[in-house]
Amino acid sequence: MSLWNVVSVGFKEIWAHKFRSLLTMLGIILGVSSLVAMSALVKGMEIAQKEGLVAIGGLQKVRIEASEVPIEQRHLADQAVGITINDVHALRHGASLVTAISPEMRLFGATLSARGKTFRPFTCAGVWPVALEMSEHAIAHGRMFNSIDDEMARSVCVIGTATRDELFGSPEEVGHEIIPIGETILINRQPFTIIGMFQHYESDQERRERELAELQPKPQMTGPTRSRGWGGRRGNFIFWLKNATVYVPLNTMWMKFRAGMPGTAGATGDPTLSTLEVKIADIETMEPALQQIRNVMLTTHKGIEDFSFRTQEEWAENINTFIRNTRLSGGMIAGISLLVGGIGIMNIMLASISGRIREIGIRKAVGAGTGDIFMQILVESLVIAILGGLAGLGASYLFVQLIGSLSPDANPPIITAVAMSVAFAASVGIGILAGLFPAFKASRYHPIQALRYE
Repeated sequence: MSLWNVVSVGFKEIWAHKFRSLLTMLGIILGVSSLVAMSALVKGMEIAQKEGLVAIGGLQKVRIEASEVPIEQRHLADQAVGITINDVHALRHGASLVTAISPEMRLFGATLSARGKTFRPFTCAGVWPVALEMSEHAIAHGRMFNSIDDEMARSVCVIGTATRDELFGSPEEVGHEIIPIGETILINRQPFTIIGMFQHYESDQERRERELAELQPKPQMTGPTRSRGWGGRRGNFIFWLKNATVYVPLNTMWMKFRAGMPGTAGATGDPTLSTLEVKIADIETMEPALQQIRNVMLTTHKGIEDFSFRTQEEWAENINTFIRNTRLSGGMIAGISLLVGGIGIMNIMLASISGRIREIGIRKAVGAGTGDIFMQILVESLVIAILGGLAGLGASYLFVQLIGSLSPDANPPIITAVAMSVAFAASVGIGILAGLFPAFKASRYHPIQALRYE
C-alpha cells in the first residue's frame, strides 16, 4: 500500500468518527495553543523590559547609594558621611574609567500645583545638566538648564509630559499639544518657571497604536472630553516614570528645599546627595571601573564603606532569569497538556484497533504485511496529531488576542515563528510516540486469530 493510500485511509477513519476524533484532538489543540500563547506573552514581557532598560541608560550606568556600614565597621557608623558632593569632585579627578557623573538630590513627596490643579510626580530631583545624557532624556521644547542656572540657583525647571498633562491638560483634552514653556508652577509652594519639556516617552507598541489611532477619523463628541492620560500611568511603567520626571538645578534644590530632605549635610558639612549615577565607557571595563570608584570613595570616606553599587547589568540578569524561569514553567505546563493529548490519542487508537481486529485479519490475509499494518495505525495517529496541531495554531491566535485585550498595553503578546514551529513539532512528535504502541500491537495480530475474532 502506498503512502498516499495509507494517509487517505487514515483521513477516512477520522472522518467516520468525527466527534470521537475531535475529542481526541482536544488535548493536542489545548497544548499547542497554550504553548504558543505562553511564549507570546513571555516574548512581549521580555521586549517591554528590555526597552525600559535601554530607556533609563543602558548597561553602562551604575547607581551609587548610601548604605549601612559593614558589621566590622559599626563602631565607625557615627563618622559615616553618606554620598556627598565631595564624592563627585573626587570621582571626576580620580576615576579615569568613568565618562559621566550625575549627582542627584531628590525631593521626596513633592507636590506640584498650577492653575488650581495639583500633581505628585514620580521624580522631582535637583541634578546637573549631564542628567539629560545619563537618563537618556531628550528635550522636545525649550531648553535644559545650564551650569550658570545651577551656579546662580535659578528657580527654573524642566518637566515631563505627564506633569504637563496633569497640570495644563493633555492633547486628548484640548485637541492639540500644549507647550507650557514660560509658565509658572509651584513646587512645595515655591515658584518655578518652566524652561523646557522632555519628549513624550512610550514603547514601540504604544507609538504604533497612537499613530494608527491618529489616522482614524475622529468621531463627533457632544459634551466634555475626558482625559485618558496620554502621559499618565498607561503603558510601560519605566516610560511613565520618565514622563513623570521634574528636574531643577542641583544648587537650587539644595538652597530651597534642604530643610525638607532626609539629612541636610554629611558629617563633613558637604551637601548630601540622594544618589550618584556614573556611566562607564564600556561594559567590558565594568569590574575595574567599579573597583576604581570604590577606591576613590573609600579615600573620601576615610575607609568607611557606607555606600553600595547598583548596576543595570544586575537588572538585565534579573530580567533574563525571570524570562527563563517563566518560559520553563509555562513550557512544562504546556508540555503536560500535550502529554495528556498524546495519552488520549494512544487510548483512542487502542480502542480503534480493538474494533478493527477482523479488518486487520482480512488485510493480512489478502497480502498486507506487518509493516503495512504498523504504518497504517501510525499514520492515523500522526494525522490526528497534525490536524490537532494545526487547529491548535489557529486557536493560539484567538487565545493571544484574548490575552492582549486583558493584559497591559505595554506588554502585548507577540507570536513568533519559532514558538509556532516548536509547538507544531511537539504535537507531531507526541502523535508519533502515541501511535507506536497501538501500531505495534495491531501489526502483531496473527491473521487466522484475527479472522476468528468476534
